[in-house]
Amino acid sequence: MEFVDLQDRLLFGIPKKGRLNEQVMTLLQGADIQFHRKNRIDIALSTNHPIALVFLPAADIAQFVANGNVDIGITGQDMVAEAGANVEELLALGFGKCKLCVQAPVDSPYKSAKDLVGKRIATSFSSLVGKVFQELDAEAAKAAGLKQVENPTLVQFLSGSVEASCALGLADAIVDLVESGETMHAAKLHAIETILTTEAVLICNPNKHKTNPLIEKIKRRIEGVIVAQRYVLCTYNVPRSQMAEAVKITPGKKAPTISALETDGWVAVSVMVLKSKAADVMDALEEIGAQDILVTEIKNARMG
Repeated sequence: MEFVDLQDRLLFGIPKKGRLNEQVMTLLQGADIQFHRKNRIDIALSTNHPIALVFLPAADIAQFVANGNVDIGITGQDMVAEAGANVEELLALGFGKCKLCVQAPVDSPYKSAKDLVGKRIATSFSSLVGKVFQELDAEAAKAAGLKQVENPTLVQFLSGSVEASCALGLADAIVDLVESGETMHAAKLHAIETILTTEAVLICNPNKHKTNPLIEKIKRRIEGVIVAQRYVLCTYNVPRSQMAEAVKITPGKKAPTISALETDGWVAVSVMVLKSKAADVMDALEEIGAQDILVTEIKNARMG
């Protein structure tokens, strides 16, 4: 096995597979973190930065960062909560968004998580869900004037196919991630309560952030990629008399950049607009008399 020298390198925990891995690879490319990963090797050295990428299961990254085994990492907020990891969240990344929901069969009488006290819950988030139902058990016991409920809620760990556990008679309800809801509906389940909302985040070990300036540099680069993915640069010419209306249409992240033109009474405007709204913005600008409207892709950005 080839020896990999990690001395003096920042260790960056990366999800090793799945959709999260694909999205992180896009981020790294946009941030110009270059590397070559050899087959079946879970460590890759950056060729243009003192960084080593360590490919790990997404569920393990939060604990690795908290323990200081790696310095920074990317994983889901749900994974951080499940691990109970003491990490610093540097940046929400805007992808991997979903909800961790309590789900019950559509034909069941359960309307909220409180209705499931004393029942069987299947989940792959046994630590987080266990704490939630311990609190609900305690509330139910207090309301009944008891020290504890006679039948505590049973939280069972399942590593996969959690949604099938109700139909198979293994559980009365489940707690699982919901993105589009297709899997939930196919299993004839519905969400009765949301425990948390989650997305992918850049995290770091709290003791490392202030001591290693490279962490802040990586954060700023990734932040720039995220801005570039969401925004486009819109430039146009507009009569000065219509500037108030134009600014309402394109207020920008802070304010538009405005320059005078050689043609009297006209100004040139340069402003960032949301990519998803670009066509509507162009239509609205044209309606107030703007001309030469151009929309340009942004490859990277640095915001104040």
